[in-house]
Amino acid sequence: MSDGSIDLSRDARAQAYAEPLDTLNPAQPELFTEDAMWPYFERLRREDPVHFTADSAYGPFWSVTRYNDIMTVDTNHQVFSSADGITLVSLEAKAQSAGRPARPSFISMDPPKHDEQRKAVSPVVAPHNLQRMGPIIRERAGAILDSLPIGQEFDWVDLVSKELTAMTLATLFDFPFEQRRKLTHWSDVMTNAPGHGPVTSWEQKRDEIGECFDAFTGLWNERINAPAQFDLISMLAHAEATRDMDIHTFHGNVALLIIGGNDTTRNTISGSIYALNKNPAQYDKLRADPSLIPSMVSETIRWQTPLAHMARTATEDFELGGKMIKKGDRVAMWYVSGNRDDEVIANPNDYIIDRERPRQHLSFGFGVHRCVGNRLAELQLTIIWEEILKRFPTVQVVGEPLRTHSVFVKGYETLPVIIPTRN
Repeated sequence: MSDGSIDLSRDARAQAYAEPLDTLNPAQPELFTEDAMWPYFERLRREDPVHFTADSAYGPFWSVTRYNDIMTVDTNHQVFSSADGITLVSLEAKAQSAGRPARPSFISMDPPKHDEQRKAVSPVVAPHNLQRMGPIIRERAGAILDSLPIGQEFDWVDLVSKELTAMTLATLFDFPFEQRRKLTHWSDVMTNAPGHGPVTSWEQKRDEIGECFDAFTGLWNERINAPAQFDLISMLAHAEATRDMDIHTFHGNVALLIIGGNDTTRNTISGSIYALNKNPAQYDKLRADPSLIPSMVSETIRWQTPLAHMARTATEDFELGGKMIKKGDRVAMWYVSGNRDDEVIANPNDYIIDRERPRQHLSFGFGVHRCVGNRLAELQLTIIWEEILKRFPTVQVVGEPLRTHSVFVKGYETLPVIIPTRN
């Protein structure tokens, strides 16, 4: 494995540059599954950083690919609204949901309603609660790591990344702990199209999401009739801004909190193992100086970019990068591209765990929709790595990961590893 830049396959690069620019479409899940999207974004940043795709499986949309242009869109919620949803949704998925009630969450709302609902759940990730949760996360991380087989191949995603995030999510929701992996499963059901991930049909997807929402409706009914507690469901049930919200809005917020609490942390835990194995000099540097863990965590969140894009809808005509985005147009902010913009980030394709400004990345978003749980994600990642370095001289990746089939979640389905020995 090389220490440094991404290994761009010749085929992907040739294809990306052979395509006529006016039909270039980066929103292809197959590109992400094959880790072959990089030359597409490289070309767009160089040749057409605000790019219109007229025809795609997601309908027409603009791609914003440079760091500073993404910041312009992300911090202007007056012009670029989240009310029509925050991801590119396939035309097939839209057809399947036609006639069904919308489930808005606070991330797909604009101020002031957004601010009121976000405020209801913010205390659970406030600094004093993170301080309280730290020892709990550390105890669980240690138990997970101590249970891993030594000298045998296993799937890091399943036994570590999913398990730690499921434990933390169950605690945040006060969800039955023995059923915690349902949360991971439901996140995968929501974010994967049928035929990819755990579901094979739209009917199965609807049924399993319905099972999720029924479970959380039961929790809501319990919590709203009980004294307020310090968990996300109780907070929503008792906060003035959210206690009277309709059931579809509650379900939308549940979906947001499950996905948001799962994907960023889970895929960065996996991404950190993968990145350090691809860059062994950086792994050596980390082992020699564990104080670099927080910096390594931030660098991994940038390098991995666990959510590839966020989308907005223009509320008025707006000129960006010399292009006129029309009122009603969909706009995709490709965080995965902005995090590799060499006009803002030096040597952006390189994985450098002691960067001067490691937190200079787009992965958590900016403006009113900046990830509410970003500090909790960093805390989980820091703790798991502190505990890994105490126990294992190395964790060796022994095969390429199976990557998520999605233009939204940029993650790992499996990652085969071996831990040769313990400290």
